[in-house]
Amino acid sequence: MAPLTLKDKVPPHNPEAEQACLGALLLDPDSISVVLRYLRADDFYLPAHREIFSAIVSLHEKGLRSDLITLTDEMRLAGTLERAGGPGYMANLTSVTPSAANVEYYARIIQEMSTRRKLIQLSAQVSSLAYDESTETGPILDEIQSKIFEITQNRKTASYHSLKELIPEAISLIEQLSNNPNAFTGIPSGLTELDAMTSGFQNSEFIVIGARPSVGKTALALTIASHAAIDMKIPSAFFSLEMSETALMNRIMSAEARVPGDRIRTGRLRSTDLNDLMDAAGRIYEAPLYIVDMPNMKLLDLRTMARRLVLEQSVKIIFVDYITLVTHENADLPRWEQIADISRSLKALARELKIPIVALSQLKREAEGKQPNLADVRESGSIEQDADLILFLHRDRELNKSADQRSDQIETELIVAKQRNGPIGKTTVWFKPTLAKFVNMERHER
Repeated sequence: MAPLTLKDKVPPHNPEAEQACLGALLLDPDSISVVLRYLRADDFYLPAHREIFSAIVSLHEKGLRSDLITLTDEMRLAGTLERAGGPGYMANLTSVTPSAANVEYYARIIQEMSTRRKLIQLSAQVSSLAYDESTETGPILDEIQSKIFEITQNRKTASYHSLKELIPEAISLIEQLSNNPNAFTGIPSGLTELDAMTSGFQNSEFIVIGARPSVGKTALALTIASHAAIDMKIPSAFFSLEMSETALMNRIMSAEARVPGDRIRTGRLRSTDLNDLMDAAGRIYEAPLYIVDMPNMKLLDLRTMARRLVLEQSVKIIFVDYITLVTHENADLPRWEQIADISRSLKALARELKIPIVALSQLKREAEGKQPNLADVRESGSIEQDADLILFLHRDRELNKSADQRSDQIETELIVAKQRNGPIGKTTVWFKPTLAKFVNMERHER
């Protein structure tokens, strides 16, 4: 006898569990709230069962309890009664149900079978796409990841907690923050006044750092990333679309060793510089900071790499330098529309991965010489709309032109222009141009 092929196999399903679940809902209409945590109509395999469950949910949405009489009437009005087997079949559901008390167990069985069917369906789609040589591999991989994530999300059930369950956790957090003023609910930037305003960079938030060229966007992002990875040991990733990984590494070494970057680039090191650099290398050797150096990175590649870093390295924050250098898959779209889609995708990715994503953005030329505002974000108003937190760097170039040449630190405004869940305002930090690093105003470093 020839073995069964995949197409000959019956998809996973459990008709007994489906009957028992529906019967339990008729015996105990209030259990619908439990079942809806796990199931929707399309999770049932048999068409008749999908029709019956849809009618039960319809009654529930109308504020009515489902029993044989109300359910029969509801399905008769919808024209689905005969397709579902008629009143006789529904009456039989209660007699084959062992107990309404096990309704959650039945629902989980149905959910499990539904998930397996979705995976089988997805595998068939993957096979078809893989054989289609007209489709690029990248979009196929992204679609697979997206669909698997969708299946995973659908398996998650909503839950609720009473206040007496939530209060102990809330009090514990309040006490922790009270006992340690430096503790934050998010990932700290290391810049005291900024952290006081934001309480750190929060999970699932899309954060934008904007400035005109050469004001210090990359320096600020590297300052925060280095603080998180080197000082706090928080796994962090830095996507560099403008600078090479070697140039970034030199910046990090310069800032950590406090050796001016020009001396590192030219090799004109002083007698103590090499020792300082070796000491710095020892401190940052085990730091969980991952640099992704890929010019012309496509949005698809960025999302794929971000998921991989979170999965493999438990990365807790991602920096993108910078957003307008990300390449959209559809080059035919207008540039503003491409940027809008990239912005929305980064926001969605932050929510998907449940980590903060920090993207750098240039400001319009009109922002030169004045304090920037939200309208100055370049390319697309979508960035302004999507971002949860927007930071601007600003300093008067003319006033600081001579200071740049004679001073090792320059006063710079750090503006919180938008914050969904906190105050806006501005603070002042020192920019150390020789080290490409930002420090708090009260700190005095050589």
